[in-house]
Amino acid sequence: MRQFSILVVDDSTTNVVLLEAILAEKGYLIDTAFTVKEAFMRIEKQLPDLILLDLLIPKVSGFDFLEQLRKDERTNKTPVIVISALNTDDDNLNRIKSLGTIEFLRKPIDIQYLVTLVERVLNHD
Repeated sequence: MRQFSILVVDDSTTNVVLLEAILAEKGYLIDTAFTVKEAFMRIEKQLPDLILLDLLIPKVSGFDFLEQLRKDERTNKTPVIVISALNTDDDNLNRIKSLGTIEFLRKPIDIQYLVTLVERVLNHD
């Protein structure tokens, strides 16, 4: 069975460690990035099968990251699940959807739902 890779992009060490522990236990290869610059460096080395993205990242926001991701032919189809404490008003939700994300999960997240969603996204074939 193929081992899927997931890139977790979040500036919170606590969130990164939690997601890494939960998903690694399920057999996924986890890579992490605390900044957008770091995320692009990780993607350059290995294109992940899925990205879990926080929107509230210092310097370059998750929105900007998504826009750059979608402009690049290599990454424009990479599935992204947004996990954020950002206010989910209609403008933000529309912007998130227009950038081709799978789903928006509000922090604190329902771990079981996240695991089920990740499994569904990665095992869609």
